[in-house]
Amino acid sequence: MKVYDAAGLRNVAVVGHSGAGKTQLTSAMLFDAGMVNRLGQVDEGTTVTDYDEEEIARKHTLGSAPAFVEWDKYKINIVDTPGMANFLSDARAALRVVDLALVVVDAVSGVEVSTEKVWSVADELDVPRFVVLNRVDRERASLERSLASLHDVFGRAIIPVQLPIGEEKAFTGVVDLVTMKAVTFPADGSGKGTEGDVPAGLAERAQAAREALIEMVAEADDALMEKFFEAGTLTQEELVAGLRRATLARKIFPVFCTSATLNIGVPPLMDAIVAYGPSPSEHPLRGKRAKSDEEVAIEASDAAPYCAFVWKTVADPFAGRITLFRVVSGSLKSDTTVYNLTRDTPERLGHLVLMQGKTQVQVSEIKAGDLGAVPKLKETLTSDTLADKAVEVLLPSIKFPEPVLSYAIEPKSRGDEEKISTALHRLEEEDPTIAYSRDAQTKELLLSGQGQVHIEVTVAKLKRRFGVEVNLKLPRIPYRETITASTEAHGRHKKQTGGHGQFGDCKIRLEPLPRGSDFEFADDIFGGSIPRQFVPAVEKGIQEARMRGYLAGYPVVDFRATVFDGQFHAVDSNELSFKMAGRLAFRDGMSRARPTILEPVMEVEVYAPSDFAGDLMGDLNSRRGRIAGMETRGIATIIRAQVPMAEMLTYEQTLTAATGGRGSYHMEFSHYEEVPGQQQQKIIAAAKAAKGEEEVEEE
Repeated sequence: MKVYDAAGLRNVAVVGHSGAGKTQLTSAMLFDAGMVNRLGQVDEGTTVTDYDEEEIARKHTLGSAPAFVEWDKYKINIVDTPGMANFLSDARAALRVVDLALVVVDAVSGVEVSTEKVWSVADELDVPRFVVLNRVDRERASLERSLASLHDVFGRAIIPVQLPIGEEKAFTGVVDLVTMKAVTFPADGSGKGTEGDVPAGLAERAQAAREALIEMVAEADDALMEKFFEAGTLTQEELVAGLRRATLARKIFPVFCTSATLNIGVPPLMDAIVAYGPSPSEHPLRGKRAKSDEEVAIEASDAAPYCAFVWKTVADPFAGRITLFRVVSGSLKSDTTVYNLTRDTPERLGHLVLMQGKTQVQVSEIKAGDLGAVPKLKETLTSDTLADKAVEVLLPSIKFPEPVLSYAIEPKSRGDEEKISTALHRLEEEDPTIAYSRDAQTKELLLSGQGQVHIEVTVAKLKRRFGVEVNLKLPRIPYRETITASTEAHGRHKKQTGGHGQFGDCKIRLEPLPRGSDFEFADDIFGGSIPRQFVPAVEKGIQEARMRGYLAGYPVVDFRATVFDGQFHAVDSNELSFKMAGRLAFRDGMSRARPTILEPVMEVEVYAPSDFAGDLMGDLNSRRGRIAGMETRGIATIIRAQVPMAEMLTYEQTLTAATGGRGSYHMEFSHYEEVPGQQQQKIIAAAKAAKGEEEVEEE
């Protein structure tokens, strides 16, 4: 395998909404470049990048997978990413290490929820973009409607550089507006295009579209604008160079037309990636100096000291941990020792590999700008920087969303508890958006993730990769309790036994704090009524009591406790006595502080065909949701609402059934707010019933 330098590389992430055809497009690129000998199909489970059993069964990408093609003396690294809302964090990670995003948009549906999400991340990371209008062969596909949808959301900088030859079943090729040549493709899916003249029926439309493109390119560059005003047009060389500069500067987002399933329009897209896409040397990654936090651009130079950024970790039960990285500068070689700057520890590299889906291609060296992988590193994890000590630049960590939904899990077989913990630890290394913890109150093991599908997929991985089967129990909503009134309280712990007794006495003040403040403790003792060494014990007692809850066993938050008076005994007082006094004072105060229960409220975006909008809004209202807005986009409607998490647990199934699988939604935590009185009574009753059952079991 040839070793490529930065000028010969193009790194692209294939991103977009679920079902837009990202994996199929990746498959067509691999086939057309001769990297595989058959065109893999998502429906048949034969694509290179969807190799996981769960992905094949669900026909959806669940994790980013790298692949590469050699095309026209260049190497194009392709990262196929998930489009489902539960797994979008993997797309975010991929966008950190590429120089170009192929934003795949369905030619029927136009812009969808995840399209906006990935576009926003690409904006945040300054990543240039191509828009790939895919599935132009489908019924009701339309370039005009799709462009209107794109312009509505992302502005007028999105402009076609191709026109489709035919639409729906008549789609057979594309007209390149830069060269003014037509490329048509056979129906056999071979991807071998034939270049010819622009069809007569399209000539006028193509000329008008080319003029619009020239004008847009001229607008993006002051020097070209002057030439455009003088000559009324641009030369071919000026157009090509100007289009490339404008794309790199993110002033233009060119649109390409494809049908990945029929393998139409894919080779011209790869030509454009080489012609207009940035090389790593033209899109340097940015880091911060370890000692000063000064931001610096790291040039993709082979001559510089080595620096690599880890963007993904794969937990393979056979190969162990596989670490995926981008060499930011310098080069990495097999069988050498490198330094993990993030963790301040050396790491030994074994054999370096390039990933072609799950297949590993061994190489001796990976140069600046290239993507690679290495198995069996001991300490290194996602977001770490491997770098020569002389570099002293850390790349910023990838921002992963916090888990939003928890399920209780229990092993199907006794004795599997330890195996569960080990396996989940490995999966947590691979997917930082999951978390597992033991609930101190219920003693349940909780698995948390981005949604129901995310948790189901994690459980499937547990079984398939690590041989651990678990039962999922209904998720526990992370309710909180708080107070709504200020009060003073008194706690006295007195116990006399033979010898020294126990004595602690404290007075505290409880005050509500703004939402999101958690807990504050203040010491307002004067005159030594409680010796200083016992004040932390009072706080500890309050902390323990608040975590056990008062109304229904949920942690009490958003309040301040101030200890302001008390008594002590020179012989009988100790830390334990004041901890117990703090606990009693808290319970006493809660009885008068008008406690209430808080519930997590989610920010929800529902995307569905407009025909279903009325029913979906009615359903969200019935879930105690507050509709925040509605937006029509082409044939689709986006509904934004705030809905309590407790009401969203079964929403995935409801939405799928209501829209025939054509709807999707995204939700993330927004804030906590008070639960209505009637609902509170149900929560308290359920907590008492659960506590009663536990006590019966203990007996």
